[in-house]
Amino acid sequence: MLRVALAQINTTVGDLTGNQRKIHASIHQAKVMGAEVVAFPELAVTGYPPEDLLYKTHFIDANIKVIEELAPKVSGIVAIVGFVDQKGGKLYNAAAVLADGKIKGVYRKEELPNYGVFDEKRYFTAGKDNALYAVNGVTFGINICEDIWPDGGGYIKQAKAGAELIINISSSPYEVGKVKIREDLLRQRARDTKTFLCYANLVGGQDELVFDGGSFMFDPKGELVAFGKQFEEDLVIADLDIKPKGAKLPAGVVDVSFKKSHAASALRQDAVNRMDETQEMYRALVLGTRDYVNKNGFKKVVLGLSGGIDSALVALIACEAIGKQNVTGISMPTQFNSKGTRADARQLAVNLGIEFHEIPIKRALNAYLATLDPWFSETKPDITEENLQARIRGNILMAFSNKFGWLVLTTGNKSEMAVGYC
Repeated sequence: MLRVALAQINTTVGDLTGNQRKIHASIHQAKVMGAEVVAFPELAVTGYPPEDLLYKTHFIDANIKVIEELAPKVSGIVAIVGFVDQKGGKLYNAAAVLADGKIKGVYRKEELPNYGVFDEKRYFTAGKDNALYAVNGVTFGINICEDIWPDGGGYIKQAKAGAELIINISSSPYEVGKVKIREDLLRQRARDTKTFLCYANLVGGQDELVFDGGSFMFDPKGELVAFGKQFEEDLVIADLDIKPKGAKLPAGVVDVSFKKSHAASALRQDAVNRMDETQEMYRALVLGTRDYVNKNGFKKVVLGLSGGIDSALVALIACEAIGKQNVTGISMPTQFNSKGTRADARQLAVNLGIEFHEIPIKRALNAYLATLDPWFSETKPDITEENLQARIRGNILMAFSNKFGWLVLTTGNKSEMAVGYC
């Protein structure tokens, strides 16, 4: 039996000190819970994705120093921590294996994604070594995110070389339907390799990306052993029914075993409620908004309230993300707005308990029209005049942002985003 913990933490890109603090705290918590191995997400030290910070030598050196400072604090447990490794002038997306106060080994990612939001070939070199490790008689292999996706990847070699457990550390961003795709793939990989397979995923928002967590473990038959919370930090712990094969380890395996100080207490498995697709999308929006505001140093947000559905939903998300006391709604009607929509905007603010202001823009619109009249007088009013209203509202919202340091939240929907109208 091997007790494994997956530390699903919310990191911040560039905040090496804060990330180090979270990693150290989770190692301690996992050890208290009797875990023998704890795994962290991909690039947990730097945050994901670090992008052009990787061109800064001092940043690379500082991230390596974090690993060197963590190592002496790790005993009575094995920690697998994602970081940026540097060797021979090249950078690697890597995982450090920390045990007995030392850096016992480093795994370097082999498959570097270069599609969609991923741009890893710009920064990293692909790794080639594929060492196995053993803890208290159980042999395990490590890989990173994309390494587990291609058919016939390095995980097959690890299994053939004697791995009974494969740990994949990942920073896989959320998209609709992604949870099922991941689970189906990893379930099949567990069956392919006839090993226990543990998947530690990142959680949190970073600019336009949201990471949903949902870390999990499968047994060799593809049965789900444990599943982490979605869209929040979690320490996923389970006892894997792996029987140690004895003292003799396969050739080339790095032994990171340690003497257990006491028998681990029994685990209580709390059921995790699985979300449906709509719940996932909503939680992703709330998490992405909260982390964008907080990680960029804002305290409050401001948005336009039209009395319609789009702005109502954004206001609701903002309230749940950062608290109603930090949200301001502004209604900016013209003579074209009905009494109903103006009343709806005001009532929404009352229902949510947010600060509310009504700023009519009729005079501003008339000033624009008068300014443009020498050129527009012989044309018929059309969408141009309608768009002036939207731009005036944008100026007012940005004025509040500049004056008070509030972040403006756009209320544009997907159709408006697609044509740049927001």
